[in-house]
Amino acid sequence: MTQHPSIRPLAPACGAEVVGIDLADPSESTMAQLRDALAQHAVVFCLDQHLSPAQQVELTRRFGQVLRVPYIRHLDAHPDIIAVLKEADERKISTFGGTWHSDFSFLDEPPSYTLLYALELPALGGDTLWASQYAAYEALSPGMQRLLDPLRAIQTAWPHGTRGPAPSTAVSRSIGMARNDPSADREVLHPVVRVHPVTGRKALFVNPVYSQRFEGMSEEESRPLLQFLFQHATRAEFSCRLRWAPGTLAIWDNRCLLHMALNDYDGSRRLLHRTTVAGERPVGP
Repeated sequence: MTQHPSIRPLAPACGAEVVGIDLADPSESTMAQLRDALAQHAVVFCLDQHLSPAQQVELTRRFGQVLRVPYIRHLDAHPDIIAVLKEADERKISTFGGTWHSDFSFLDEPPSYTLLYALELPALGGDTLWASQYAAYEALSPGMQRLLDPLRAIQTAWPHGTRGPAPSTAVSRSIGMARNDPSADREVLHPVVRVHPVTGRKALFVNPVYSQRFEGMSEEESRPLLQFLFQHATRAEFSCRLRWAPGTLAIWDNRCLLHMALNDYDGSRRLLHRTTVAGERPVGP
């Protein structure tokens, strides 16, 4: 049966809701519609899905090579899936993805798409926000754009740089993280502005978690401009927000978005399955 999904934009800068689609075994025409929606809206929310772990992995493969992300424990039975889990008894701790970021921008080839599928949710809270980095770049003055276009920034896998995470950082015990892996100290250079390989649009590409300093500058010299960019990149008018429901699948493009999971549901269990699509080395203007 031919599917005719309805795609409804949720906010001017990014985000669209997709209904009337079954992603358990999508046709190529359905996949083409999804890719077009992602190119236009950067993040799509596919409602009322019924996906087994194997079906989620196969759907992920339809977007490109599946990436087994480093430093985080995967499901034993499904090594391409990460369980994003916070238990009801885990209180007063950080949640996974609880600050503005794009996924794994410290890799030589950061991910292109992320797929996140909701299984168990709190009655209230646990929303996720996304912010368009196309909109963030386009809202900058021409002078600032000219300043940023040739710059590159150093990214490392640990928040706070090679010093590692703050000693006070506490994350859900359900998210296994390889905190002592020395490869996380490696520094990678990426452009501050990247040209999207599909749309050709320029997007700001700095990461509040992983971007440490500009090439050829100290952290102290870099900090004022980086802090301005981090705050600018997450302005409300660039964003959209999802209130999750069981069976919702979010698919987003890490090459032109930041995102953040809200940590406002202490006392409730929240479980989502995440898969990731490999990307390419970022290219500047």
